[in-house]
Order: sequence, then structure tokens, then C-alpha cells
Amino acid sequence: MARALIVIDVQEEYFTGALRISYPDPHISLSNILRAMEAATKTGVPVVLVRHTGLPEEGVFVPGTPGWDLRPEVAVRPHDLLLDKEQASALQDTDLAGWLAERSIDTLTLAGYMTQHCIDSTSRHAGILGLNAEILSDATGTLAFRTPIGQVTAEELHRATLVAQRVGFAQILETAEWVEQVRAAPGSQSTA
Repeated sequence: MARALIVIDVQEEYFTGALRISYPDPHISLSNILRAMEAATKTGVPVVLVRHTGLPEEGVFVPGTPGWDLRPEVAVRPHDLLLDKEQASALQDTDLAGWLAERSIDTLTLAGYMTQHCIDSTSRHAGILGLNAEILSDATGTLAFRTPIGQVTAEELHRATLVAQRVGFAQILETAEWVEQVRAAPGSQSTA
């Protein structure tokens, strides 16, 4: 198994903008994202940062606005690739699939936001491409939604998405468990 850690959309919009993550607590999920990034760097697992780009009329993730910026704690950490996406899946209309293939990476470890949107879409897309997916359950998150057909709490949406993913698409791990696995993996550059 050759992994890459894909850190999706850890942008200011989710912390200070209109789409504030509420479950799990965004400071806890961010802490776990940083922990995963640190472990990946120490063990030689490539780190890919993904940044969502929206259209001005959408009013969120607009390039040049504060909400589009990556969280500083994430942006300053070592990473192997930074790519921008306009679709929910980090594999749609980006260079990510080719980049992974060039490195013989067959497993994507997903962290970031939102659980039911970009994490879910990227995991499902990975399966279509014959790749494996892992989702770090405590290093992702979402917010509550209300629509004409009903409403859902952030916790319900997060949990339901992870349950659906586990049934048919991805392995679901907590960050601590994943860190132990990458440290123990053959070829790991660090056992610390």
C-alpha cells in the first residue's frame, strides 16, 4: 500500500466565513489534520493540499478573498503538491490522478472539509479510478443544513456520511490509529 495524505479545503471560509464547521469542533479537527500532516512528513507519506475555488457569484471560496486562503497552520507545513479544484472531488478536472499514478500511490488518506461533500466525493471518485480511500473521522467535519426537504445536524450528517462510506467506499480511521499505521508501515522513514 502506497499512501498519500490528501488535505482537502482547510480554508478560512470554514473557520471565519459563512460556512463555519461545527462538528466535530473545528479546532479539534484542525489539530488532528496537523497531527496527520506531521506524521506523514516524518514517515515519507506525500502530502497534497487541495484548495476549493468558487465563482464570485457564489460568494464563497473566491480567489483573493480571506475565505479562500488556506488556514495558516496548514499552509506553512511541508507539502508535496498544492492544487486548486472547482468541483467537489479533488480528482475531478485536476492533475491529482496523474500525480498519484506517477508515484504509484494507490491509497488516498482524506482529511479536511466537508465530510459529506468534498471528502465523500473524492472517496467515491477514488473508487471509480481503482484507488483505495481512507477517511480520518476526527480530521474532517461539517455543519448543519436546512433545506426544503428537511434539516440535519452537523453530527448526524458527519456520522451518516462516515457510516455510508464505511459500508461501500472507504476505511474509516481516527487520526491516532492512522498515525500508528503509517509509523509501523514497511518502508516508513520514521518509527518515532
